[in-house]
Amino acid sequence: MEDQVLASLSATLASDDAVRHDAERQLSELSTNERFPISLISIASHASVPRDLRQSALFSLKRLVLKSWSSSLEEYEEAGAIISAPTKDQVRQSLLSLATSGDEEGKVVRAASDVVSKIASADFPEAWPALLPTLLQLVRQADPAQLHSTLVVLGNLVEDGFDEEQFSASAVELVKCLYDISVDSEKKLTSRALAVSIFRACFDTMELVYQTNRTSVKQFMQEASDAWAPFFLDVLKLSLPNLPSEDEEDAGGPVINAWRGVVALKTQVVKALDKIQTLFPQLLTAHTLNLFSAVWEGLQLQLAPYVAMYIDGDRQGRMEDADRLPYTLDFLVMEEIDYIQTLIGTGTVRRELDAQLTPETVTNATESGTWIAQVIAILVGYSQITTDDEGMWEIDVNIFLAEETAETSNYSTRSACSNFIVKLCNWPAPVVQSLLNFSKSMFAGGAKSQGTPEYKMQEATLFVLKQVLDEFRTYDKVMDVDAARIFLDHIRASMQDTASEHFLTARAYILAAALVTAPGDHFVNLIPEFAQQTLNALEESPQEIVRVSCIRSMQEYMKALPSTRAPEFQKRTVAAISKFVSKLDLEDLKESEDLLDTLVETLRDTIMASPSQCLDHPALDVLFTLASQGASSFQTTMLVNEAFESITSAMASMGAEPYAHLCAKVLPTLTGALDVADMTEQASLSDMAVSLLSSLAENGPSPLPQGFIATVMPKLYRLLFSSVDFSIHQSATVTIKHLLAHDPEQVFAWQDTDTGKGGLEIILLVIDRLLGPNIADASAAEVGGLAVELVEKAGAEKLGPYLMQLLQIVAIRLSTATHANFVQNLVMVFARLCLTNAQEVVDFLSQVKVPEPNPGTGLEVVMRKWLENSVNFSGYDEIRQNVVALTNIYGLHDERLSGILVQGDLIVQNTSRIKTRSQSKREPDQFSTVAVPLKLVKVLIQELVPPSPTGSNFRGAKFSTDGHASDDDDDEWEDEPNILDLSSPSTRADLMGVLDESRWNYRSSDDETQRYIVGFFHSIGNDPRFQDLYHSLNDAEREKLQNMTQGQQ
Repeated sequence: MEDQVLASLSATLASDDAVRHDAERQLSELSTNERFPISLISIASHASVPRDLRQSALFSLKRLVLKSWSSSLEEYEEAGAIISAPTKDQVRQSLLSLATSGDEEGKVVRAASDVVSKIASADFPEAWPALLPTLLQLVRQADPAQLHSTLVVLGNLVEDGFDEEQFSASAVELVKCLYDISVDSEKKLTSRALAVSIFRACFDTMELVYQTNRTSVKQFMQEASDAWAPFFLDVLKLSLPNLPSEDEEDAGGPVINAWRGVVALKTQVVKALDKIQTLFPQLLTAHTLNLFSAVWEGLQLQLAPYVAMYIDGDRQGRMEDADRLPYTLDFLVMEEIDYIQTLIGTGTVRRELDAQLTPETVTNATESGTWIAQVIAILVGYSQITTDDEGMWEIDVNIFLAEETAETSNYSTRSACSNFIVKLCNWPAPVVQSLLNFSKSMFAGGAKSQGTPEYKMQEATLFVLKQVLDEFRTYDKVMDVDAARIFLDHIRASMQDTASEHFLTARAYILAAALVTAPGDHFVNLIPEFAQQTLNALEESPQEIVRVSCIRSMQEYMKALPSTRAPEFQKRTVAAISKFVSKLDLEDLKESEDLLDTLVETLRDTIMASPSQCLDHPALDVLFTLASQGASSFQTTMLVNEAFESITSAMASMGAEPYAHLCAKVLPTLTGALDVADMTEQASLSDMAVSLLSSLAENGPSPLPQGFIATVMPKLYRLLFSSVDFSIHQSATVTIKHLLAHDPEQVFAWQDTDTGKGGLEIILLVIDRLLGPNIADASAAEVGGLAVELVEKAGAEKLGPYLMQLLQIVAIRLSTATHANFVQNLVMVFARLCLTNAQEVVDFLSQVKVPEPNPGTGLEVVMRKWLENSVNFSGYDEIRQNVVALTNIYGLHDERLSGILVQGDLIVQNTSRIKTRSQSKREPDQFSTVAVPLKLVKVLIQELVPPSPTGSNFRGAKFSTDGHASDDDDDEWEDEPNILDLSSPSTRADLMGVLDESRWNYRSSDDETQRYIVGFFHSIGNDPRFQDLYHSLNDAEREKLQNMTQGQQ
């Protein structure tokens, strides 16, 4: 069979589609054979088979395991191949042998290890009890190659295969085994690093065990930490080997391997320490000062090789090996900076540093001798632009902007330094003064050191200053005016020096805008001057990065300029941006989201500085050009919509005439965009154009300008009868609703020239189409709002017999609706009517017959959907109207409602096991059933917002009187860190607990609604009918009612 399987695997790699599909079909047929998984393992184990086929065999085995091995796996299929128990035993043993064989083909071994981890997640320990003992035995006896591959399997098991009970039973032996490997200097450095990495992964599971068995876990972890701490310190103090040359790095061999091994080991030790400090800060309290000193000394010593490799040189950074172990120096530096940040929040380190920052100590020290001054020097050194970043920013300014706005996942050493300086800003230390002293030395000619270009140190100094200013702005802190003036001199020099390197110049323009507009208004009179210089550079600089920095800076100036100067700068800024955009390749611009967003934001702030002037220059034309290029970007679309909404709102507030001029300006462009989108089939452009039309209509006056309806309605009507994206249908529906709300007379008077139908008939056709069975819930999600608006604006007189037909269609469509927003939208049709005519609505719905697939009366269908989804409704107005409507229905005491059973409370299963998605499908949640009046009361109780909690389920740090996290020696061991580790399982469990509706149901509500609900319950409190329902409430609901008066105080 192996030959047949091998031939099929080989054919799956063919370039011919027909051959490949036929081979995949053959493999699918062979997968039902009992020998199939054994054949795959046999192929993967043969060194003579090409590597790609060996890997392909293991990939096929993985697919088979996921689909057929165990129902506990999420991708398990009931109809999959059946693997017998003997075959499973053989697969486990053979696969584990391959995964721990030390085979020279690392990719094959890792693929085998991946399959082992999938099987282990289902079988360990019940069906595979020997797995962990076997691995631990192999670790002790393996040769270097086998050791590493065995550690990979063990790491996968720890990360994916353990639960708390399994870990508790093996923790002592496991941790001891990992310790022995880590401290053994005869072992390969990368294997030792991998052992430390696995030890770090153990802490996630240990944290969960700790929640249920604190005493024994505390003792175990304290003993383990005390044993590991000396090793950690030794590794932190370990000197880096001599920096390999580029030739040695390219050639590989023992020199570069030794360098990478030390870096990898040190990196894993720092990551492990950071994990321990984050989860269990008291474990290493006795060693905190020594650890801090060792890491700090390492950062100082590593600056020179870091600069040589990445600032002066062009070495490749951010590299990991095949086992995801980082081995480049930049990764180590990032981890060390992050760990230092963690440590300076501890009481032990804080007290030591505070002692060094006393006035006497600072006075007796040299300017560069204080600890804070040394920190500034180190942070500036590591914040320098790397050669790699320089090259990337030169090629693509979009990357520069992504880094500048911190909207990138590329966490770097510069990012770590930024976070560190932000933390120092909240420290009672002379950060600004120390940075000022350092800046003076840099701009006085002291920046040249170790061959580093002067501009890089100067730019890094200004970068660090920008982080300080941003933090000050966040908390409205004012910088000392004398220090600010000196900083401004340094900035001005960098802006005006034509010989300055353009990266420094760009940084100076960005920083100038931040400083002169900073809290305190020290330089408010200088804003026009600096805005003028920035515009000059935007118009004249040959460097794109400088021009882009100027565009970004103009955002700050336009928001801060005096109103008397805004029109003057607005016109020139728009012209400059227009010129900049005209020189761009628009196709490239579509891919440059950060540049697009910066242009839109600056244009928005420029227009809003003097909205009344925006029709006098091409500002809106430029905005629409940018909108058309960024239509496929969610972020750009959102920014454009926000900008246009602000503009339309501002123009409408000036009166009907300015708004009419705005419509005359923009309607041809927007309707033209819809035509272009239709011809080119650009759904995103249609979506953008309709969204902008919706904003224009929503913010318009009543009545709308004449001709508005005739211009817009035909386009919307066509879109709603076309097969387009659901978001376009939603926006078009909302736009018609806004038109109807603002000018129903013009809508009803309008007649479509193509069809001859009037506005009322057109809207009825639109509603009928959207409520049809062939339209998806998402596309029809806003139709309920349109229906309500039509009923209210047209009334029974205009609608005639169509009113009852409309409501019947809504009820029938509600029976099959599943999309949350769509359900709310349709329910609100009846809720709005129940505000004034609850009895008529109930009478009408009781006569409606709803067909399959959810048959029943309209009253049954509507009440079930309404009450089962009511607590998930959103929006202040919608929640308020819903509450009032429900109380009106309750007040009817209609016997027909008592006969309708709806979904009650969740029946909680007595298990702590987490359900997978596949298990949830097979075993859906079960609910009790209750009558409508009781469910209605339960819903109204759930709408009550309880008093604000005095505590939190978050496990936070104890804080001392000065606001810092405490780790005093006499604190309880249970003290927790002040850092939220989102990778921690217990943190995720806490977050999910916070989201538990039974304890934290804080949907948007308002005081008026709360007062209404409280008043309602007070009014019915003595009613015997309510008393009967009260006894059927659960304990939490009764307690909430009892406390509701207190909650309103």
